[in-house]
Amino acid sequence: MYTNEFDYFRPSHIQEALALLEQHPDAKLLAGGHSLIPTMKLRLAAPSTLIDVSALEGLRGIRLEGNTLILGAMTTHRDLEFSDMLHSHCPILPQQASLIGDPMVRNKGTIGGALAHADPAADYPAAMLALGASLKIESQNGPRVVAAQDFFQGMFATALESGEMLTEIHIPLQGSHMAYAKFAHPASRYAIVGVAAVLDMAGQICSSARLALTGAGPGVMRLGKIEAALEARVLTSELLSSAVQNAVEASELLSDNFASSEYRAHLVGVMAHRALSSAAGIAS
Repeated sequence: MYTNEFDYFRPSHIQEALALLEQHPDAKLLAGGHSLIPTMKLRLAAPSTLIDVSALEGLRGIRLEGNTLILGAMTTHRDLEFSDMLHSHCPILPQQASLIGDPMVRNKGTIGGALAHADPAADYPAAMLALGASLKIESQNGPRVVAAQDFFQGMFATALESGEMLTEIHIPLQGSHMAYAKFAHPASRYAIVGVAAVLDMAGQICSSARLALTGAGPGVMRLGKIEAALEARVLTSELLSSAVQNAVEASELLSDNFASSEYRAHLVGVMAHRALSSAAGIAS
């Protein structure tokens, strides 16, 4: 199926892109295109204007400033997958990137596009919540920074307002106790259930735990019951097995052609256990 007709702009710098967003309030930003173009071809989306931001300078790359990792919104999945800096300081993101789609998708798709799209089965939102990330948003009125927990507002819904674009992701350094586990749809590779786990460890004691769930509900969510069960405890295989039991009610989860809500509830425990075991270095 063909898309509806639309106007196309390809700005060369951020201020030009922001001016175009101001002039065309219903415009859609085109980054890698692997989320937007399929929905346009199916006519699930029909923007009158596309603003192609793939040529914008300064929006791609990974750097460390003090104790904060800064990712440009146009950084591709492949960039994340093979970043030595991320493998050293934030290994959950290369792990997630390697699980996305296929090489073509990973070479074109971007982390900013994925976060702004806020697909309820996307991988990165779970890591953003577990990592305590913040997202830098810019408009002609200037920049603002939004915590990940406030950025994601439900199915395909974010804190982005008309005239705004996501430009950077800020991640505080966490150490290496983090992992992601996903039960993926075999064709799309989207998460039917995915769990991101980030642990702060003081020796064998877990001083804090942050877990986030994707794919199972209408949006990304924290797994507070598991977090509370682990904090200030010595992590053992037995404790992990106990903590993930009945972590979420089936009534809170999606039921569709891929998995019932009851099966998803079971998978949450399985994926949480795998992510925690890997993050803590405990044989599962």
